[in-house]
Amino acid sequence: MKKLLLIPALLFSSALIAQDYNYEVTPVIGYNIAEGNLDLENQTLFGAEFQYNGCDMLLKPEISILYADADYENSPIGTDIYRIAINGVHEYDAIGMFTPLSKIGVGYETIDKHLADNKEGVFFDVGVGAKIPFTDAIALKLEAIYMLKNNDNRWDNNLALLAGINFAFGPKAVAAVSAPAPAPVDGDDDDDGVKNSVDKCPATPFGRAVDAHGCCADGDDDNDGVLNSKDLCPTTEYVRAVDTDGCCIDGDDDQDGVLNSVDKCPTTPKGSVVDSAGCTKIVNLHINFETASYTIDEASKPNVEAFADFLKARSNFDAKIIGHTDSVGSVANNQKLSDNRANRVKEMLVEYGIEAHRITTEGMGESAPTATNDTADGRAQNRRIEAELIKK
Repeated sequence: MKKLLLIPALLFSSALIAQDYNYEVTPVIGYNIAEGNLDLENQTLFGAEFQYNGCDMLLKPEISILYADADYENSPIGTDIYRIAINGVHEYDAIGMFTPLSKIGVGYETIDKHLADNKEGVFFDVGVGAKIPFTDAIALKLEAIYMLKNNDNRWDNNLALLAGINFAFGPKAVAAVSAPAPAPVDGDDDDDGVKNSVDKCPATPFGRAVDAHGCCADGDDDNDGVLNSKDLCPTTEYVRAVDTDGCCIDGDDDQDGVLNSVDKCPTTPKGSVVDSAGCTKIVNLHINFETASYTIDEASKPNVEAFADFLKARSNFDAKIIGHTDSVGSVANNQKLSDNRANRVKEMLVEYGIEAHRITTEGMGESAPTATNDTADGRAQNRRIEAELIKK
């Protein structure tokens, strides 16, 4: 056997890069180690493997056929054993001279003499191995294959150690080289009179006057008084004041005292008191009520009085009182409760000397939570009275 395996090595002095062949056939010889339940002596195996590589799959299909002339232990009787299996083989990236592989499959085993309750039947196999190339189409193939079979209500095992010469043939057809695409015929896709090959603005609007490069001749598309060639903001809104670059001069369009360039709420209603970002300033009055009631608790009455003193000192401000609830109860009840609570705060502010016309109210119910309603702390934060200041 060793002499047989040395023949290809003597014929070829160096291994070459393997090509991609459609077919492989491997005559194999090996040794089978049988489990003791089988009462079979270990035996020499002969066979062949046939593999197809012409499919783009993770596992390449393989048919394996093995034969053994086995002897029963402590018996003069021998038996022929044939095994045929269909496997899926996966080959990994080469490691030096070795190309590792693994396989998994199912097969059928026939036994001529059925001693020791041995039966014919289906077996499952898994294996590992490697190829060591001699040429681009010939390689030494080594494998260890584990076979498991249910034999008369017991599970029996065989381990086959195989070696063979792998022959690859039938190379895949070389992919046809596509003819180069014909050079495009020069045209004028945007109909501006300038050929595509020199048009630097290939999507000029139809009907626009263009220069030699196919770009719009100078004009003032946004009517801001700055020519297109110098306009750094070419879509300025009409009638907006602009600088020499055609960009809007900073202003305060909503007249809230915050310049447009930093105003995060550019459409604040006129007269609203805003923060530094230009958004309406709303304060929490920290007023609590008795449960499911619009009766203000005693601890909160000083907060109402403090807000009344604030408004007395600032007669140029009005206020909107906004009521909120948590989500406990129905939506309709929460809406009504928030209305009643906002109105009760207004009544108390009037009692503290604020003119009624300076106070408006709004109930938001449970629609605008500031925290989760899934915890007691979150629900407490959502039950709140807020005041929005409005400058006259």
